[in-house]
Amino acid sequence: MACKGDELKIGVISLGCSKNLVDTEVLLGKLNSAGAKLVDDPKKANTIIINTCGFINPAKEEAIDYILEYAENKKVIVMGCLVERYKEELQKEIPEVQAYFGTESWDQILEFLGLKKVEKVQRILTTPKSYAYLKISEGCNRLCSFCAIPSIRGKYRSKSIQELVEEAKWIAENGVKELCLISQDTTYYGRDLYGKNALLKLLEKLEDIEGIEWVRLLYLYPTDVNDELIDYIKNSSKVLPYFDIPLQHVSDRVLKSMRRGYGKDFVESLVERIFSKIPNAVLRTSFIVGYPEEDTKDFEELIEFVQKGYFHWVGVFSYSHEDGTFAEPLGDPIPEEEKERRRALIYEVQSEVIEEKYRRLLGKSFRMLVDGYDEEMNIVPVGRLWFQAPEVDGLCYLEAERVVKEGEMVDVVVKDFREFDLLVEEKNE
Repeated sequence: MACKGDELKIGVISLGCSKNLVDTEVLLGKLNSAGAKLVDDPKKANTIIINTCGFINPAKEEAIDYILEYAENKKVIVMGCLVERYKEELQKEIPEVQAYFGTESWDQILEFLGLKKVEKVQRILTTPKSYAYLKISEGCNRLCSFCAIPSIRGKYRSKSIQELVEEAKWIAENGVKELCLISQDTTYYGRDLYGKNALLKLLEKLEDIEGIEWVRLLYLYPTDVNDELIDYIKNSSKVLPYFDIPLQHVSDRVLKSMRRGYGKDFVESLVERIFSKIPNAVLRTSFIVGYPEEDTKDFEELIEFVQKGYFHWVGVFSYSHEDGTFAEPLGDPIPEEEKERRRALIYEVQSEVIEEKYRRLLGKSFRMLVDGYDEEMNIVPVGRLWFQAPEVDGLCYLEAERVVKEGEMVDVVVKDFREFDLLVEEKNE
């Protein structure tokens, strides 16, 4: 039996990506409006809700660890992607969990807890006041061989421009300065609703919102980063020239097997087009190493490409053999040790690239967006420059003679760097 509303002390744990985090924030808003007592410390809760990721093996293992940790002495409810994929197995293997729910199951959870369903409410933002995520769609229509997202989240479903603008205005009213647009495929936005791509129309509306100073686009599919989008970003006063384009690989053979719809020539051409139009653009990408058909030559080709220094930021993932994907029949022939070796090599090369890029920044002035204070030191303000996305691209540590506030914009000068982080000081006029 679930607890009654006035007895509930709920702790919510969000795992996985920023898209999952938005789902958690929606849940928190609904729980709060329904009268549940929310607690920050799971130890003080009598009911734990875990929003899981089920994308790749490490994420699944993390979710299972959390479930087992809390299921021993708490009432645990599990929701999210892992449940969408493995509900029957989870129910069988971990029966002590109170209930399992899939994605977007907020109202069913309220009902299970004995709480009244609430009408449309705003989510509770859990990010610093400096930034917030705006999830513009659900699902994905791509059929990449390694990815289980379409089978977990379903077909691509855009939110309407009107709904997103209203949400963004509410975010701005909360003092947020940076809006990060996220989805599984941001460049696909609007095709299901409007019959054609509507990302630029959405951006035009978002740029008019008072209080928002930076708009950051995340998860751009390579083949849809066209000249129209690049030109729009070039001429925009708020949309940052920050291109987050997951390429996954550069070998023609591997890309074909991955069902990505482009080859190395296209990738080279895309990078050249971006830099020819926006010389100061910053690129982030992600690669998969250890894909079943990646041989030594393919990997060397990838290493050589990274060495060219196109990217400020590179995320590297070891291939995860996933049930129900197009790549599943290929097996998983490359040992984990070799995958990790390849992964480490790319990061080693990329660390040399970012060191060179950071050296060129020494003495230069920027605006820093303050995210808060360092959790360990608790005295040093931390934040980001425009080319550093939240949570993934390193931080700036600020030397300041005054107290700065979360969400404040500060003029700074770059003084030094440590690996992927920058040391800056406030600029004196």
